[in-house]
This record gives sequence, C-alpha cells and structure tokens, in this order.
Amino acid sequence: MYVVPPPQRSDPGSGSGGLRVYQAWKGSNKFFLQGRFIFGPDVRSLALTVLLIVAPVAFFCVFVARKLLDHFPHHWGVTIMAVAVVFTVYDLVLLLLTSGRDPGIIPRNAHPPEPEGFDSNADVGSGQTPQLRLPRIKEVEVNGVAVKVKYCDTCMLYRPPRCSHCSICNNCVERFDHHCPWVGQCIGLRNYRFFFMFVFSTTVLCVYVFAFCWVYIRRIMGSEETTIWKAMIKTPASIVLIIYTFISMWFVGGLTAFHLYLISTNQTTYENFRYRYDRRANPYNKGVVNNFKEIFCISIPSSKNDFRAMVPNEPALPARSVGGGFMNQTLGKPTDDIEMGRKAVWEMNAGMDDSDNQLNNDRVSIKDGELSPEIRTTVDDTVDRAGMHHPRRSSWGRKSGSWEMSPEVLALAARVGEANRAGEGNSSNTRESS
Repeated sequence: MYVVPPPQRSDPGSGSGGLRVYQAWKGSNKFFLQGRFIFGPDVRSLALTVLLIVAPVAFFCVFVARKLLDHFPHHWGVTIMAVAVVFTVYDLVLLLLTSGRDPGIIPRNAHPPEPEGFDSNADVGSGQTPQLRLPRIKEVEVNGVAVKVKYCDTCMLYRPPRCSHCSICNNCVERFDHHCPWVGQCIGLRNYRFFFMFVFSTTVLCVYVFAFCWVYIRRIMGSEETTIWKAMIKTPASIVLIIYTFISMWFVGGLTAFHLYLISTNQTTYENFRYRYDRRANPYNKGVVNNFKEIFCISIPSSKNDFRAMVPNEPALPARSVGGGFMNQTLGKPTDDIEMGRKAVWEMNAGMDDSDNQLNNDRVSIKDGELSPEIRTTVDDTVDRAGMHHPRRSSWGRKSGSWEMSPEVLALAARVGEANRAGEGNSSNTRESS
C-alpha cells in the first residue's frame, strides 16, 4: 500500500540556529543572567515585595534601633540593629530562592503521545479514517486510591498526579500549589519549602520590629517618667511601624498558619480549594510527622530542564499507512499549532477509486513520462471532488513541492492518455477515408 509522505519543512530535522533552551522557551517565563534565573511573567511585582520588606526595616534601623544602642549594657543595643539587618538579608535570599528557581516545570512534548491501541499495520478501508482519540482523563493508583490525571493540550502530555497547568506561566508544574503574584512565580515541588520559609521568616521579622518598637516606647516612658500617649507622640516612627507590622502580621501570619495546616495534612492550596480532602480520603496523607519530613527533610529533586543547554534537533514526523493516506499525529483536521510553532498539518480522508470518470479527456497528454500542465490542473480538480485536501495545488506532481503524485494517479493518467490518442487516431482515419 502506498503511503503519502508528510509535508516536509524547508529545513527538516534542523535545530533552532544555535539557540539555547531559555531563548526558545514556549512558556511565559522571564529569564535573567543567561538562563540562570527563571521568573514568572509578573516578575515586576517582585520589586514591590522587596520594597515592602526593606523600607520598613531601614526605617526601623534609623529611627528606632539606633536610639536603643546606648540603652542596653555591654553593647547589646548593637545586636538589635544587627539582627534586623541579618534577618532581612536572610528573608530576601529566601525570596530569591522562591521566585528565581524552577518550581518543578515538566518539559512539554514536541509531539502528542501515541493513542492507546493504535495499530499502524491495521488495514483501514479507502476513504475511512480510524476514530482514534487521546482519552482526556486517565486513572492511576496512588497508595491504593484511584486518582485522575488529565491530558494537557498545551504541553501534549498526561500530567502526573498533583500536577497542574499554570495559566499565568503557561507551564505544567509538579505538585502545583498556586501562582503567587507577590513573588512572581509558581509555587511547586522545587520551591514550596523556600516559599514557606520566606513567609514564616517575614512573619518573624514583623514580630521583631513590632516588639522593639514597643520596647523603645517603654524606654521613653521610663526615662522621662511620662505616660504612654506622650511617649508615643515623641516617637511617631514607632507608631507608623507598629501599625504597619500589625497589619502585615495578619497577612503573612495568617498565610503561615494556613500553610502549616496544609503541610500537616499533606495538601496543596490548589487541592484544598478544588477537591476538599476533608470530604474524602487523601491518598497523600502520611501522618503529621511524615508530612513535615516530606517537605523539610527530603532532598529537593533536580530540575527536569537545562535552560542553558542547546536546543536539540527536532525529528520529522513519521508517515503512517492508514487507508492509503497519511495519518497525522494529531488525528484531526488541519490545524495551526501556534503553541508549538508548527505549521498546518493535513489528514488524507478519501481515496482515488472513482477518479477515472472525472478526468477531462480533451486536455490529457503525456510528454516524456511526465504530466503536462493541463493534466495537473485536471488532477487538482479531481482531487477536490474526491475530498482530498492539500496545502498548495501547484505542488502536485512536482518534485520541488511538499507532495508528490501517487503511482495510482500516474497510472490513471497514462490510461486516459492512451484512450485519448486512440480516439485521435480513429478520427484521422475517418477523415482520410472521407
């Protein structure tokens, strides 16, 4: 059985011209330092987060901690400012580790997976297309509990359990928790630990600044023997910091408490809002102690992406023999895969069995074993009526085009050409006899 070859690119199998992975990345991420840091598309919000941390600490060091340097014996007042500075640097490092690393992105496939039960040697009748579809949902067993995994059309893969596709970063992320706009990154398998430590350390920093602002007010009350209200009036910077840190503690403190609950029950934010495991069994819950060990004691898996590596060559799509036509990997109608950067692919749905009666005999001629332009046009019209679709009509029958003429059509044209020449011979004999 003849297999129609697939459309060939102008540079089949070629790479991406020496590009690195981060330069040809299909997601919405932003890269810095030549792919060493990966951020989300909303990385600008990271500057606001840094400002909200650094500004109040600097305010605290200048207007509060500096005034307490001489209020404690043995130079203990210096440690108040030193602890604030060191803890702020530690908090910013955790923020960078959260937002600037791969959260657990699963590399997307270049082609869809093979449909289950597909037999490339199966003989399908002419003009028939096998109804092969990728199931949208599969079930896998996790600790004895059936868990559904979904097929991702963008990444062209079945997502592992606890994996979800982030619509902001446009990536499938392992153990997806949520996309945090404050850090400008997805929170997943590889950065959840640092995210929790960042939130927790920010809470502690707020408590630290809040507490020493009150210590400074109490020192003013004791040294000047005045009321708390008069002491607060003498240090308005402390009042501003107390209000700011109190509001911040409700936010980051509440977030810390919520994630402590999630860790103790081995849930993600996405699962907690989507599935509500309190109403059914959670297959990932291993007990409080083991759940905390899983987050803080197990080594973080290495990234599945080498963003600084060179883009590998992409192999051409193989041809399949299905009912005399080429069956595309997508098993669908012609579509433009914008996401993967591929051109339109085509599917042959009908044969050429009834094309003998549809050629125009008056315009058929064969010269030196090749079809004349007239028969090419006729074949194009016949192909349209038979239900076959092709990207460019002018490429039929040309070696430079994307498609070549099948042997069946060549044989058919030869038979019609012989009939045409026989008819012309009979007409000339009739004219000579007359």
